[in-house]
Amino acid sequence: MFRITPPRLLAAVTAAGAAVVLTAVPAAAHVEVEADKAQALAESVEVTFFAESESASAGITQLRVILPEGIAPADVTYKEGPEGWKFTANDDGYTVKGPAVQVGEDAEHSVVVRQLPDAEELAFKTLQSYSDGKVDRWIELGASSGDGHGHGNEAPVLKLKAAAPGAQVVSPSPTESQSPSASPTPTAAETAASASPQADATGKDDDSGLSAGAWTGIIAAVVVVAGAVLFLVRRRSGAQQ
Repeated sequence: MFRITPPRLLAAVTAAGAAVVLTAVPAAAHVEVEADKAQALAESVEVTFFAESESASAGITQLRVILPEGIAPADVTYKEGPEGWKFTANDDGYTVKGPAVQVGEDAEHSVVVRQLPDAEELAFKTLQSYSDGKVDRWIELGASSGDGHGHGNEAPVLKLKAAAPGAQVVSPSPTESQSPSASPTPTAAETAASASPQADATGKDDDSGLSAGAWTGIIAAVVVVAGAVLFLVRRRSGAQQ
């Protein structure tokens, strides 16, 4: 007859517990990222994100992705995602959102990056929102280094191969600030001259080339001469009488 001794009972309990733990690990929700050309300085790279659902009552409605250094929002274009979802660029990344996906269903979307930076790996911090208002924050860094200090909310990381021989950084995408102005900007000297009251007071007349002050002096002199002539005429007429 088979007897269950305390050591055997302890071993069975331990094995059962380990099986439960190992079975539960793969079910832990997280966000993963992959690319068709995961190589530094690669161009026109399609990057795909897989956001796993961890809610049994609400569907995923939004993913807010913060781009790593070296990728500007202007260098990212939306390719595809859940039905009805829209893409919006932000100051530090982008957002894709729309109608909630089916409860328990993962959300997958992809974007095209103009060029990947020259780096060994790229971390894409991600905020995952649900229809009930809950937000999963996949923003922790450092777990990929193997130090064992991750907090369970690691940001998805894309590891890159070394750049291909001869690969170079392409010129940055044009922005509104780099586009030419509609009209030339006046220089500091031109601005000072137009704003100076002295410049207006001493400005020359367009027809004669004389300043307003010069014309005032000429008129005053004419009036004085005319007055003197009139005075002399009246004096002579009085003396003849």
